Amino acid sequence: MISLQFVYVLTGLMFAAFAVLSAGDRANPKRFGNAAFWALVALSFLAGDRLGDLGNGFLVVGLALIAGFGQLGRGAPATTSPEERRILAGRFGEKLFVPALTLPVVLLIGVLVLKPLQVAGHPLIDPKQATLVSLAFATLVAVALALVLLRQPVISPLQEGRRLMDIVGWAALLPQLLAALGAVFALAGVGKVIGDLVTTYLPTDTRAAAVAVYCLGMALFTVMMGNAFAAFPVLTAGVGLPILIHRFGGNPAAVAAIGMLSGFCGTLMTPLAANFNLVPPALLELPDRYAVIKAQIPTGLALLLANMVLMYVLAFR
Repeated sequence: MISLQFVYVLTGLMFAAFAVLSAGDRANPKRFGNAAFWALVALSFLAGDRLGDLGNGFLVVGLALIAGFGQLGRGAPATTSPEERRILAGRFGEKLFVPALTLPVVLLIGVLVLKPLQVAGHPLIDPKQATLVSLAFATLVAVALALVLLRQPVISPLQEGRRLMDIVGWAALLPQLLAALGAVFALAGVGKVIGDLVTTYLPTDTRAAAVAVYCLGMALFTVMMGNAFAAFPVLTAGVGLPILIHRFGGNPAAVAAIGMLSGFCGTLMTPLAANFNLVPPALLELPDRYAVIKAQIPTGLALLLANMVLMYVLAFR
């Protein structure tokens, strides 16, 4: 059975290739820092389950030390120049979109066709992870198709991937680390502590006040943690369940859905949501790395206010 381990190995091998290519990039004065960083990331994917909690903890500390002491730099991968890309774009035209459009097609085939298949009485793909496994297969097919259609060297995908990782840097790992932090907070009982603080120091004796505290709390925790999925278990355990649902009889589905959307309002306003707010300016090489956040703050605040009104009106019928 093809499980999520296949995705981990594939991803680990990709980062291992980035590490090897970085080590050989003499144009990067910090090439060994890049190589060590991506090697540690590769190790986490390839052998994280064997390292144990302590080993993975040291691994994360190593990543933080390399990034914190500024040992990541921009390399010079063997790639095309902007002018060469314009020429290639004119030559291939709409063919450039074929690999990208292949991704959803192969993904659908994997989920709808391969997922139900069985070999010797066992599923071909782990049903619980069929989407991620199919996405990995779709990526491989799209890359292979791009190499054939565009007649590029086999090493091109790895060089281009390394170029993007050098631009994004440590921010590429923030979503994983912040999601893990949310799980740690939930297991440590932070939600109960938050609930006790809220009930002690904040006004939750009326439905409107409780709604405002929950929605604002989701947004603020997301701003601090960079991930609404990390904030959700903490605030829902502390405020959503005991106050909005149990005390005021709120509809669990409506409270949870609008609460999560309130967290996403915080996502629009924080640099810790690096994959949304820091990666695009880095890829576009904008002079202001916070340009996306500044543009999104008015929308985030307006949506947060709208969510509070929606929850008050819709969650307590």
